[in-house]
Amino acid sequence: MPEARERLLTAAVEHIAHGGADQSLRALADSIGTSHRMLIYHFGSREGLLTAVAREVERRQRAALDDLGPDLPPAEAARAFWRRLTDETLRHNEKLFFQLYGQALGGTPGTAEFLDRVIADWLPPLEALLTRFGVPEPDRAAQARLGLAVARGLLLDLVTTGDRAAVNAAMEQFLLGYTPG
Repeated sequence: MPEARERLLTAAVEHIAHGGADQSLRALADSIGTSHRMLIYHFGSREGLLTAVAREVERRQRAALDDLGPDLPPAEAARAFWRRLTDETLRHNEKLFFQLYGQALGGTPGTAEFLDRVIADWLPPLEALLTRFGVPEPDRAAQARLGLAVARGLLLDLVTTGDRAAVNAAMEQFLLGYTPG
């Protein structure tokens, strides 16, 4: 059944990218061409499905770190990745991410799993990127965590305010003050 789960997850990711996260489980199932029972079977609940969607989007974003040109200077690589994260096509996914984060922190049933590895999964690929940029090993963990925190904070600002210009200016300010190593 892993193939069926993956097909459903792919369809759900695509559907939610266009704003379907607020639908009931039955409506989500209908929108992606399945039954609510199949979604419950594979994901446990609506929250389980949304958690799986958010994790898949995050996985794809981490994988995109590998697409950054190996010859790009650190700030240019960060700008390219930032443009990807703030692409308008990810707006609904980013909103879902922060909604789930808040629900999980608040103890909403079915969302606690969302917090598992939400930070830890990002640190190794970010540290690998920092290694490529020549950041000394003792500094990598802290710099990876700082970069993740800044990006997530500005993404939260963007989904809250919609002020792309201000958020991009803040990221640029961060990058101008950032010196790896």
